[in-house]
Amino acid sequence: MSTSNTKSYWRRYRSVPIVYRIGTAFVLGSVVGLLVGEPATVLEPLGDIFVRLLSMIVVPIVVFTLLMGIRRISPSTLGRVGGEVIGLYAVTSAIAVFIGLAVANLVNPGQGLTLAEDVEFDPADTPDFAEVLVGIVPENPIGAMAEGNVLATIFFVIVFGLALLLLEESTEDETVRSGVESIFDIVEAGTEALFKIVWGVMEYGVIGVFALMAAVFGEAGADAIVPFAMLIAALTVAILLHIGVVYLGGLIVALTRQSPVSFLAGSKDAIVTALSIRSSSGTLPVTMANADDNLQINEGVYGFSLPLGATVNMDGTAMYQGVVAIFAANLVGVQLSLVEQLTVVVIAVLASIGAGGVPGTGLIMLTLVLTQLGLPLEVVGFVAGVDPILDRLRTMTNVTGDLAVTTVVAHWNDAIDLTGGSWADPTQGLEVGDTTAGDD
Repeated sequence: MSTSNTKSYWRRYRSVPIVYRIGTAFVLGSVVGLLVGEPATVLEPLGDIFVRLLSMIVVPIVVFTLLMGIRRISPSTLGRVGGEVIGLYAVTSAIAVFIGLAVANLVNPGQGLTLAEDVEFDPADTPDFAEVLVGIVPENPIGAMAEGNVLATIFFVIVFGLALLLLEESTEDETVRSGVESIFDIVEAGTEALFKIVWGVMEYGVIGVFALMAAVFGEAGADAIVPFAMLIAALTVAILLHIGVVYLGGLIVALTRQSPVSFLAGSKDAIVTALSIRSSSGTLPVTMANADDNLQINEGVYGFSLPLGATVNMDGTAMYQGVVAIFAANLVGVQLSLVEQLTVVVIAVLASIGAGGVPGTGLIMLTLVLTQLGLPLEVVGFVAGVDPILDRLRTMTNVTGDLAVTTVVAHWNDAIDLTGGSWADPTQGLEVGDTTAGDD
């Protein structure tokens, strides 16, 4: 009877989404830290285990997910439309990180909160830009992976992945082609295995986040509340700026000369769905329906750009890396140099190629940025508690960017009807969207 009850409680516990369990752990850990005070720091080793687990999966995540992302970009599809789509995705992602860094430098989230003195912090020597540029190319790829050199690892994986794609497209040797497919099949299996590991790490994250927050609030007291509020505020301001200035002002108004109101009306269903389910991939059926029915975009364009965008276009997630990098630097009392901040831009844009459009991707990408900068991975545990809020904002930005870029590329290629749908009558966008929402 007791065993049955235990299984029942466990099933009920597991039925609650992991992000809400981590959020609850964040709140409970904070409360325990505030109530108990300094003695709560004895829980810190449990949090340290969570940090070590995150560190363990950094390099494998880079290798496997990046190769899987590259596999989706076939050289045969990289014609005019493909080049325009990928180019705009890369540019908007880079701008997003710059905006995130600019806002974070002004707001300075994390000031007033200091990590425990015994937290490991390995500040890298500040190199000049030439050293960073040369360092991207590894002398020993395996050594770069062993050292946790994220930029060098990303460079090698991209080169190797593109070489595999070109080999598969160009060779007439069936044995070689079969071998390339086998490599990608192994990578796909490895990626799925890594997702299982990530799932396990995040399950333990409930305990890890509770312990980390209890230790932080036990040592810092109520003064730790404001820095987290500033983190949320900084990301919110950066996202509003990016959507308003880059998407609506830059892409829609400047490049297509259309009404931003019409665009938002036509994209409303996808934006709301992204806010609700926190998944670009899960939102994809709604996003494609909005592109077809409301924005009147030709399927030949959105059929390529939107599935690709759900995988590689992570403007909100890339921006988040910049904001949290400044937050992490403030926690340890250092200031990131211009070169280090440019490094954040490069990592965030390149890593977004392999980032899956699923909840929690931002936390995994964050480990890459912090590892490269030598900043403590404890920060991942800190922000995990407020990540359900931040993740919704990031996903909304990602999906809005997918549709904005798709609209521009369709306009450049005469693959959009700007006389119909929400462009002609914005109220149409308020009535369409129920038919496919159930696909998620």
